[in-house]
Order: sequence, then C-alpha cells, then structure tokens
Amino acid sequence: MGRMARSCVQSLLKVINSFIGMAGIAMILYALWMFRVWRREMGPPFPDAPVPWFIYGFLGIGALLCFITCSGHVAAETANGFCLCFYMLIVFLLLMIEAAVTLDVILNRHWEEDFPDDPTGNFDEFKNFVKENYEICKWIGLVVLAVQGVSILLAMILRALGPHPERYYDSDDDYTPDRVPLLRNYVPPPFAVPDPHNAAKTDSWNIRINSKANR
Repeated sequence: MGRMARSCVQSLLKVINSFIGMAGIAMILYALWMFRVWRREMGPPFPDAPVPWFIYGFLGIGALLCFITCSGHVAAETANGFCLCFYMLIVFLLLMIEAAVTLDVILNRHWEEDFPDDPTGNFDEFKNFVKENYEICKWIGLVVLAVQGVSILLAMILRALGPHPERYYDSDDDYTPDRVPLLRNYVPPPFAVPDPHNAAKTDSWNIRINSKANR
C-alpha cells in the first residue's frame, strides 16, 4: 500500500511539475521573439545601446522555471529528502517573490516607477495586454500559483513517505528472504555431510598416485 501511494504521489508531482516547465519554455520562446524584434528594429548593434532588461528578465525567469522543473523531476524520481527540500525551497522563494511583486502592484499606485525604463517598449505592450485581458491574465496567474502550491504539498507528502527501500540495496547478495517478497518461500539447500568411506577411498587413491609419481 505504501509503495502504491508513493508511486502515485511521484507521478502527480511529475505531471504538476511539467506545467511549470511548459510555462518556462513559453517564456523563453517569447523572450527570444522579443529580442529578435528588438534587434531588427535597432539595426546593427552599438556598444552604447540600452540594455533590454524586460527581455532578459523574461528569459531569466523562463530559465529558472525550467531549472525548477528539472530539479523537481529528479526529486520526484529519487524521493531523496535533500532533493525534495531543495525543490520546495526554490518554489517557496519563487512564490514569495511573486507575492511581493503582486502586493506592490496592488498597493502602490506608482509601482511603474520601481522598474527602469524599457527601451524596447515591450514592457508597455505587455502591461497594456494585461489591462485589456485582465480576467484571463488573473485566472492564468491563479492557476500558476495553485500549481506551485500543489507541487510543494506533493513534495512534502513524498518526503514524509520516504524513498523506495529497495534502492538502498547495493547488490543482489544484500537481499534476504524476509525482506524480498519474491523470495519469501526460499528454502536453503541442505547441508551436505561428507561420507567417511568416500573420504577414505579418496585419501588412499591420492597416496597411490603420489607413490607412483615418486618412483
């Protein structure tokens, strides 16, 4: 029963974690598209060209989400306590950053002044898109937060269940009949007792061979 529950939690964590990876890949593709458009509008690169922080920010967040997905899959597969704690810590820190940014936007009327000027204009386009599609963006944000919260919960449950006990065996010789289900009916072979008559015959035969060899 415990093994089945552990496998179900591992599968759910991998599925939920895949949504985070999909969001990261989408952000990376969008950042690359914005960077391509910006380079095309700028023409040849100049050393004093302004840094498109919004594009780099999108690219960095997408890469971070992909890293979280990889670490989550490793933690779910191994069910190691250290890997699960590391995964939960990263997701929790990401949730705190998202909560801080959300509170700043809601409570601070001049929140746009907290961000530097974007020379590409993509920040203003993204802001206008969110305002025009506020309901859709709100539900997408809630789904992302719910996915991250559920992933932390599943990681906590998997850490409480512990790893598979079979993975701690170093070799096949470490398996014992009491702990391996397939060998519960294992019967050790009877101990063979040497026959004294056969032993005497073998000794006499060896003596004859040695005496002939000495001649």
